[in-house]
Amino acid sequence: MTMDDLDAEISYLMEQLEGEPGDIHEIFFRLKQILDTLRAESLPVPDTLAKMEAALDARFRKDARFRKDAGD
Repeated sequence: MTMDDLDAEISYLMEQLEGEPGDIHEIFFRLKQILDTLRAESLPVPDTLAKMEAALDARFRKDARFRKDAGD
């Protein structure tokens, strides 16, 4: 994936977050793919995106624990 492709994907994700968010799980999945690609290519990961990834990961883990405790 080229830097232009990564820039386009990141821009698209940011638009999704600002507009109608749609499926937040899909956004998180795509964000994780992009950041994993950056890491695999030893490219710097923007701090804001790394923080967003960590926040979404924590949210989903919390939601999963809540569902488990609720018996779902």
